[in-house]
This record gives sequence, structure tokens and C-alpha cells, in this order.
Amino acid sequence: MVPTLFGRIQTRLFLLATVGVIITLLIVPVLPGASGPIGPRYVSGFLVLASVAILGVLWEFLYHFLMQFRWEKDWPTSFGLLTLIPEGLLLFFLLRSGVASFIDPVPTAGQFWTHFVVVWICVWLTANGPMRVPFIRWRFRGGRVL
Repeated sequence: MVPTLFGRIQTRLFLLATVGVIITLLIVPVLPGASGPIGPRYVSGFLVLASVAILGVLWEFLYHFLMQFRWEKDWPTSFGLLTLIPEGLLLFFLLRSGVASFIDPVPTAGQFWTHFVVVWICVWLTANGPMRVPFIRWRFRGGRVL
């Protein structure tokens, strides 16, 4: 089964809205260098998560274009994990350059990368394992959740 473009987008948004939210709730209080009231840190963490979702949809169109040059029209599973590097670097650059000025307070580098990498790995592990149990037909429907 090769996930379709819209199947990959649905899966990405679904996993970020479930696994990403749960991991964000758990990790924000223990991020490195975290101090002060917890409320603004949670707002910042969830805005970063929402930014990952929005940018991720845009990335999927680029990935879909690039996959058209591959014989199988799909990435090896490890590529799905390694895409955290360009996606994380772009979002980190946008945060540091002030383009994402709606995120306040801006997380430190340690906070951002810890949050981003932990959420990414948990989402990737869920997509490549436990997701297949409750959504038995997920892989036969091109990765569509709905």
C-alpha cells in the first residue's frame, strides 16, 4: 500500500492532534530551562505543535512531488523519521527570525528541539506500529483516517 497524498495529510493531522497533544501535555512542564508560570509555556508548546501541523501539510505536497521520481512512489520508512531534520530546521528558523511572532514566549533551542524531537519520534512510532491496530483498514485506504 502506498499512502495517497490526502491519506498522508490526514494521518499527519490525526496523529499530531492525538499523540502530539498528549506528548505536549506531558513534556512541556519538564522541558529544559523551563521556569515561570506553566500557562504561557503550554500556549507556546501548543502553538509550536499547530505550526508543525500547518507546515507539515505544506511539506506533504513537496514530498509528494519528490516521490513521483521514485519507482515505488513512496519513501522508505526511515525517510519518514529523517524528515524531522528539514522540518525542524525550517520551523526553528522561522521562530528565530521572528516570522512566527505569534508564538510567545519563544522557546529556547533546548526546549524547542526536545519538544519537537520527542513528539516527532512518538508520532512516527505510532504511525508505524500501534496505529495499525485500531485502524485495521487504514493501510488499505491509502493512509486515510476518515
